[in-house]
Amino acid sequence: MTESHVPLPVDGLFEPFAVKSLNLKNRFAMAPMTRGFSPDGIPGADVAEYYRRRAAGGVGLIITEGTYIPDPAAGPHTRVPHLYGTESLAGWRGVVDAVHTEGGAIIPQLWHLGVERGESPRLNPEATTVSPSGLALDGSPSGRALTTGDLDELREAWVAAAVNAKDVGFDGIELHGAHGYLLDEFLWAGTNRRSDGYGGSLQSRTRFPSEVVAAIRAAVGEDFAIVYRFSQWKSNHYDARIAQSPAELEQVLDPLVAAGVDVLHASTRRHWEPAFAELEGSDGKRGLAGWTKKLSGLPTITVGSVGLDKVFTTAFSPDGASNTVGIDRVLQQYENQEFDLVAVGRALLADPEWVNKLQEGRIDEHVPYANEHREVLR
Repeated sequence: MTESHVPLPVDGLFEPFAVKSLNLKNRFAMAPMTRGFSPDGIPGADVAEYYRRRAAGGVGLIITEGTYIPDPAAGPHTRVPHLYGTESLAGWRGVVDAVHTEGGAIIPQLWHLGVERGESPRLNPEATTVSPSGLALDGSPSGRALTTGDLDELREAWVAAAVNAKDVGFDGIELHGAHGYLLDEFLWAGTNRRSDGYGGSLQSRTRFPSEVVAAIRAAVGEDFAIVYRFSQWKSNHYDARIAQSPAELEQVLDPLVAAGVDVLHASTRRHWEPAFAELEGSDGKRGLAGWTKKLSGLPTITVGSVGLDKVFTTAFSPDGASNTVGIDRVLQQYENQEFDLVAVGRALLADPEWVNKLQEGRIDEHVPYANEHREVLR
């Protein structure tokens, strides 16, 4: 998709949006970005202030950094927040209250890294790293394969985190099912080599993620919003695909929708890139969020280098700085009804007022993402 030569209005992105427990003042979300500023998994007053500033800056929906579910092998870091434990939950209540005070909504991203936890974790080093088939993303052996008994326990861990989120006062939840983490490892043939009912065909590979969604839905009730984040790409495997065609993508999405997902968050590195460029005509130009909306009928979130000229994977390199760019391509996709919400990441690290400045026509005041902004994440 090329930049539009006719300026499109931004007004549509400032219309309210609502689905179940989510009631948003506009169509902007803060993308989830891991920070590591929660010692012992406890988010403190500084974390509350970090999210409060973005809500005050105009963001309608805050999606938090990934937060570990109550499984000892969920992740490797001692400074990533937990969504369990008395102190962690008290910390999250402070975060939720701070965002709500500014008129924003907030949902936590529930996270289990699976094999991406690695084999030398600092958190719970005695716990063995697990994945669907005991395989790393490159296909090499790593950790151990999950048993069916393990899967029963994991479902309950996801449910416990979701119930905790509702009890804390969050406005919904997001499940991290993207980027080669645990739920995505089930969906991707490269990491799911199971021979039981959870592996093999694409339909079987969707079984565990769908069961997690269904179990959460049963526990939190019908009115609590569930967002599901997925991707084609994996860490350092940017050409990976869980779906080779729209028909296969529909096979992935249908069970998740049937299980109770309300919003689908289609994670891409560049929001404007087509999902299936090999197709002809307009189908070959439609982005992943656009295909997701078309096939599922659900609201979608688009994401990927919004407002910046470099992809996020350069953010921690010496040349990680990105210049600001307009959002003409975002507006064109919105006009084409490809998405309902747009998630903004690094642009909000650099400039907490990014959304307000856009609404007020002060885009010349947008702050470029520079190397020093990495410290906001660390």
